[in-house]
Amino acid sequence: MKILLLPLLLGLSAVGSFASVADARPNILWIIVDDMSANLSSYGETLIRTPNLDRLAAEGTRFTRAFTTAPVCSPCRSAFINGMYATSIGVHHHRSGRGDLKIRLPEGVVPAPARLKAAGYYTCIGSGLPDADRRGQGKARKARGDALGKTDYNFEWDPAMYDSSDWGGRLPGQPFFMQVQLAGGKLRGGDDAAARRLSERAAVELGGATDPAKVVLPPYYPRDPVMLRDWAAYLDAVRFTDRHVGEVIARLEREGVLDRTLVIFTTDHGISHARGKQFLYDEGTHVPFIVRGPGVSRGVVRDDLIELIDITAVSLAAAGLPLPSGMQARDVLASSYRPREFVFAARDRCDETVERIRSVRSDHFLYVRNFLPRRPHLQPNAYKDGKSIVQTLRALHAAGSLDPLAENLLFRPERPAEELYEWRNDRWQVRDLAADPAFRTELEAMRARLGRWMVETGDRGPEPEAMYDSDMAVYLGGRPGKERDEGAGASVTARNIAQMKRWAAEGK
Repeated sequence: MKILLLPLLLGLSAVGSFASVADARPNILWIIVDDMSANLSSYGETLIRTPNLDRLAAEGTRFTRAFTTAPVCSPCRSAFINGMYATSIGVHHHRSGRGDLKIRLPEGVVPAPARLKAAGYYTCIGSGLPDADRRGQGKARKARGDALGKTDYNFEWDPAMYDSSDWGGRLPGQPFFMQVQLAGGKLRGGDDAAARRLSERAAVELGGATDPAKVVLPPYYPRDPVMLRDWAAYLDAVRFTDRHVGEVIARLEREGVLDRTLVIFTTDHGISHARGKQFLYDEGTHVPFIVRGPGVSRGVVRDDLIELIDITAVSLAAAGLPLPSGMQARDVLASSYRPREFVFAARDRCDETVERIRSVRSDHFLYVRNFLPRRPHLQPNAYKDGKSIVQTLRALHAAGSLDPLAENLLFRPERPAEELYEWRNDRWQVRDLAADPAFRTELEAMRARLGRWMVETGDRGPEPEAMYDSDMAVYLGGRPGKERDEGAGASVTARNIAQMKRWAAEGK
């Protein structure tokens, strides 16, 4: 854990004394899931059922067009915990600030848990079930420090902003802020053997496993057995997530606090796949977003564009706290809320792989800007190249067995500098309109809007070489799962770092 003294908290005044306001304020419970798209039955998924999440949607408000602002864990989490774009506060490179060089938040930016704790909330982060971990499996109750849920922040922070891993330790009547952190899509693991094991577990614990033969893949993925088994296991991971959510809701009911609790369900980004996680198409950025609780309209479906960082503004407002000046998140439940015309996203370095992509989305178009177009879509990356699905895709590519769509989208040696899609009519973003003269006006308008956003929000841009080297020293020191030896002792990660530096020297 990283430590940061938060002197700004001294300037945060609690909303009156705890005793006078505790009963009037709702509990706030976030359910944040890893690596999972909106594959819920309430969002149109037909191969599986998600009854507990469907219940949340029926008893609350479901947002159909919610998008993460960063499609990989640490930038996304560093963003929504502060209600700020990762690019604005310098936390946009995945797992950055982990070496000798550290990242500190700009003046006035304080994480939501610290603000809520200063206002009298009992703050906690864990699985939501004292006797189960984030994977939904049993564990002994641990000491406070060992049991905290996933944080993965790229900035220096004070662990004291969390009181515990669970709300059970709060004072009588004290409102709590709880983050339930779940493994989600990570349950299926990274290789074919792990996917098979999860399917076997689903057959035992859920009364049956998803049939790979019935899986419907995005059109650019081949119907290879490895790919189908992986997606089937992913859908079973969604079912396990739904069961865990149901158990958390049942606990709130048993304790008599469900109707006094604002529950928000979402995911950090989409499914981990070749065009999902880490990329700015719908597969990587579209997330479920469901809100249930006091004052929230029941059975409502909203189609306006929202950003995942809005979770922080909604929560602070529910606690009766003013939104900080400069916060980019918006309270989408406020009576004065005006829907966004555009939402934005950014992808930068992921592990050792250097990248820079930005996007802007309107109600109709998705514009993507590739700042490093001379690099391939599937750049070398130890994390992704260790997955059976990516290994399968690379093998099929090498054998010339992929169809033209997959070859074009996944394996062309270079990419266009700009992409434009009618995303509402092109679910998987396979028809790039950027070079079509008929859409020149739309292309120029979206290009300009993205440019203004980058200036207005102070996009921090590329990572300094010194920071990259500082973080890569950590990776080369043996981050679990990040170093795979090959040949004469050279690791995949080290080889990829050398490739990144060569490409940079070549102007790629």
